[in-house]
Amino acid sequence: MATGLRQTFTISAWNLRSMTGRLRPSAVAVAGFFGVVLVFVAVLSIQKGFSAVMTNSGSPDVAYISSNNSQIDGNALKVIAQAPGVAQGSNGPLVMGALGATAQIPTRSSGMLGSVNMRGVGANVTEVWPDFHIIQGRMFKPGLDEIIVGRQAERLFPGLSIGDVFKWNHHDWKVVGIFAKGGGIRESEIWTDVNQLQAAYNATNQYSIAYARLMSPAAFPAFKKALEQNPQLSVTVVRESTSWAQNADAIKAPIYLIGGTVTLLMAIGAIFGAINIMYSNIASRMGDIATLRALGFARLPILFAVVLEGVVLGLVGGASAALIAYLIFNNYQASTNTNGAMMAFSFSVTPALIVTALILAIIMGFIGGLFPAIRAARLPVATALRET
Repeated sequence: MATGLRQTFTISAWNLRSMTGRLRPSAVAVAGFFGVVLVFVAVLSIQKGFSAVMTNSGSPDVAYISSNNSQIDGNALKVIAQAPGVAQGSNGPLVMGALGATAQIPTRSSGMLGSVNMRGVGANVTEVWPDFHIIQGRMFKPGLDEIIVGRQAERLFPGLSIGDVFKWNHHDWKVVGIFAKGGGIRESEIWTDVNQLQAAYNATNQYSIAYARLMSPAAFPAFKKALEQNPQLSVTVVRESTSWAQNADAIKAPIYLIGGTVTLLMAIGAIFGAINIMYSNIASRMGDIATLRALGFARLPILFAVVLEGVVLGLVGGASAALIAYLIFNNYQASTNTNGAMMAFSFSVTPALIVTALILAIIMGFIGGLFPAIRAARLPVATALRET
């Protein structure tokens, strides 16, 4: 056992030292692994960033109530407010009706028309959503055509800074504040007094959605049952966090499919490239391998040493790609269209993603070195000496 370990260490150390004489082919193998891991991390960092925004958009103790008849009115809000489990605020039950619309506005980056969600919210919005706060300026005043803009919406669209006037739907909406809301999707929206938005749409006492803050996440099942079984209503109730998680899942599948397909194809190419390079390296070292076998070195240490070379090449390529991907893509600002409107998000190169990328690199290096290693280990001494 000890002899085998000594042989493994000796051959592995010799093999790694001799890689300096094979820099060009080794660099080609490293470049192949580098490309695969870079694409893998870049694609999945999009999904991680998108999912982070969605996760930050909802709370498990906020219920999302939508009407099966397209609209919710003021009477429905009163019924919702009487349901079990609703939290109480400074002015009564924490139930808020909201009205949503979509506005067209040129994007800051390209000048092409994009879409932004215009949302009317109630006066109790700060209690229904405690993670909402004004970061610049002030809150809009009820009864006036004033708006507050999510910090990401201000970045995405020009003309939405404090003091600007946003002309939309025959109204001049003055920007009076910039808000943040937990890093979620709402930060890509524009908010105003729900009554003003209703007036602009001639939709008095009509809401597209209702939100209710509950006393705790555990209160949700009873709240949901009470509303969905109430004959006065025809609504569907979900947790706000669940609703956004479902939105994230909808885009996760195509990203995984596209990214996985591209990564798989590139990985196959990189592995075959590494196999060819390793076969070539072994062919150039047949005399050395034959000498080691003649001196009594076993097959297993030789196999291990060649596999280790492949793993090292994979790790060098993978670690380099992970570092470059982190420096380039982490927190890179981007936007996409979701639910009919633009949403800002940042690429996210997480520690878990980096570890996964390194594991992928190790697997590719292992496969790339395995078959050449088997050939080297099985090579008869006499054959190797004749071919040198």
